[in-house]
Amino acid sequence: MHRNRGSFGRNCTETMSCRWGTELWDQFDNLEKHTHWGIEFVERYTKFVKERSEIEISYAKQIRNLSKKYQPKKNSREEDEYKYTSCRAFLMTLNELNDYAGQHEVIAENLTTHIICELTRYIQELKAERKSHFHDGRRAQQHIENSWKQLESSKRRFERDCKEADRAQQYFDKIDADINVTKADVEKARQQAQLKHQVAEDSKNEYLTYLQKFNKEQNEHYYSLIPHIFQKIQEMEEKKIEKVGESMKTYAEVNRKVLPIVSKCLDGMTNAAASIEPTTDTKQVVESFKSGFEPPGDVEVEDYSLSMRRTVSESSYLNSRGEGKPSRSNSRGKLWPFKRNKLMSLLASPRQPPPPPPTSPSPGAVPNGPKSPQQPKEPLSHRLNEFMTSKHKMQCLRSLTRGVNCSHLPPEQRRKKLQAKINDINKELQKEVDQRDALTKMKDVYVKNPHMGDPNSVDSRLEEIGQNIDKLELDSRKYEAWLLEVETRFAEKSDPHRRQSGLYDSNATTPVNNNCAPVNRESPDGSYTEDHSTEHHLKSRSTDFDDDFDDEDPLPTIGTCKSLYPFEGQNEGTISMAEGELLYVIEEDKGDGWTRVRRNEDEEGYVPTSYIKVFFDTNAKGAMTYI
Repeated sequence: MHRNRGSFGRNCTETMSCRWGTELWDQFDNLEKHTHWGIEFVERYTKFVKERSEIEISYAKQIRNLSKKYQPKKNSREEDEYKYTSCRAFLMTLNELNDYAGQHEVIAENLTTHIICELTRYIQELKAERKSHFHDGRRAQQHIENSWKQLESSKRRFERDCKEADRAQQYFDKIDADINVTKADVEKARQQAQLKHQVAEDSKNEYLTYLQKFNKEQNEHYYSLIPHIFQKIQEMEEKKIEKVGESMKTYAEVNRKVLPIVSKCLDGMTNAAASIEPTTDTKQVVESFKSGFEPPGDVEVEDYSLSMRRTVSESSYLNSRGEGKPSRSNSRGKLWPFKRNKLMSLLASPRQPPPPPPTSPSPGAVPNGPKSPQQPKEPLSHRLNEFMTSKHKMQCLRSLTRGVNCSHLPPEQRRKKLQAKINDINKELQKEVDQRDALTKMKDVYVKNPHMGDPNSVDSRLEEIGQNIDKLELDSRKYEAWLLEVETRFAEKSDPHRRQSGLYDSNATTPVNNNCAPVNRESPDGSYTEDHSTEHHLKSRSTDFDDDFDDEDPLPTIGTCKSLYPFEGQNEGTISMAEGELLYVIEEDKGDGWTRVRRNEDEEGYVPTSYIKVFFDTNAKGAMTYI
C-alpha cells in the first residue's frame, strides 16, 4: 500500500516535471486540437453555470409567486383568519419562504457575477492568447521548412554540378586520347572540364553553407523556439485548468454562503410551527363568535281557561298590537311612537342564534318551517324607558342607528366594535398630541432664536390641532360612555339579580343610572301595568323619537334574496317569509347568522342566513357600518 502511494507520488512528480516543449516537440497539430477542445470545455462549463443561474431565477420567481398567491388579500375576510395562531404561523412561513426565494436569487446573481462573467471574459482572452502562441509556432515551422527547402535546393544543385563536371572530365579524357583531334579541341575540352569542376566546387561550398545554416536553425527550432512556444501553451493550458477549478470552487462557495440564511429561514418556519397554540385558537373562536345572548328560557304557560283579563306584556303587544285596548290606533299612539319593524331593528337584533335549516330533503316537507325558540322577554316598558329617560341615551341610539350602526351585532360583538373604535380614536389622539408637542417646541425655538423663523407661523396649525384634539377627546368620551352602557347592560342581562337590584332603587322607582325621569311600574311577573303617568311619559317623548327616525333615510338595498324555507318571525327584529319569496337585502350577515332584509317600506327585519340564497348587487354600495 505504501509502495503504491510512493509510486503514485513519483509519477505525479515526473508528470509535473514534464515539459511539452521537449516531450511533445513533434505534436504541434495534436496540441492545437487539444487546446481547442479545452476552450470548448470551458465554454460548455460556462453554459452549464448560466443554465443553473436561469433555473435559480425561475425557481425563485415561482416561489415568490406561490408565496404571494397565498398571502392574505387586502380588504378580504382572509385577514380576519390571521388572528389565529395557526394562520399567523402560515403567514410567517410564507414570509420565510419569500426570504428563501431571495437566497436563490442571490445564488443566481453570484453565479452570474463571479463565474459566468469572469469565464466569458477569460475565454476571450484565452482564445486570443492561444491564437498568438500557435501563430508563433506556425511561423517557426514555416521558417525551418523554408530553410530545409533551401538546403535541398543547394544539395540538388551540387549534385547536378558534380555530374556535369564528371561528364566534362570524361569528355576531356576521351578527346585527349584521340590522335585525330586537334590540339585546340583538346584545350577547349580541358578548359570546359575545369570550369565544370569549379562550378561543382562552388555548389559544394554553397551546399555546405546551407547545411550548416539549417542544422543551426533546426537545433534552435527544436531546442529553443518550439520548447518556448509549447511551454507558453502549456502554461496557458494549466492556467485555464486552474481557472476552471477556481470557478468550480466558487460555484460551491456561492451555494454554501446562502446556507446559513436558508437555515435561518427553515428555523423561522420551525419556530412558526412551534408558535401554534390550539388552546389560544379555540379561545379566539369564542372571542370572535360569542354573541353574549343567554340561552332561551322555559316557555311560559298560557292558560286560556282563565276568564281574567290578561295583562299587556311585551309579547302580547307585539303579537296583537292592541289586545285589551279599545282602539288599535289609540294604543299605538300612546305606547309606540314609531313603526314596529323599524323600532325592532333599532332596539335589538334577534336575541338568539339563528335556527338551523330544515333537515328534510324538501322544504315542502315542513310546511311552516322551524320556529325560532321563544326567548324570555323583559318588560317592554323597561327597555323603552332605558332609551327614553336619558338624553344621552337618546343620542347614543341615534348614533348607533346612523354614525355607529352596530345594533345588528350581538352584545359581545357590539362591545368589541366599540372598543376597537375607542382604540383607533386614542391612536389618532396620541398622534395629534405628539404633533402639538413638536410644534410647541418649534415655537419655543423660534421665540428664542427669531432668525430661525416666525413664532406666529405655527399658531394656525396649533389652533387646528387643538380643535382636533378637543373633537377626538369628545368622541372618545362619547364612545366610552356607549361602551360602558353596553357593558353594563350585558352584565345586567347575564345576572338577573344584579339587573333587578341595579335598575331600581329600593326607596324610589327610578333607575340608579338615570336621574332624569321615573320609570314604569311593573307587576311581579314582569309584565307591563298600564298607568296614566307612564302613558303620558311615553307620549311626551314620542315627538322626539319621531323626529329622530322619521327623517332617517332607509338603508339602500345591496342585493336580493330568495327564501329557501318558510320562516315565522316571531321574535323581536325578525320578519316572516314564505318559501320562494323574493326580498331585498339591506345588510349582509355580520357573523351572527342573521341577514337584514326588506319586503316593502314598512316591513323589514332579520331572517336566518341559512334560510335564504343571497344575490348581491356588485354595483351597489350597500349599507355602511360605522364603528
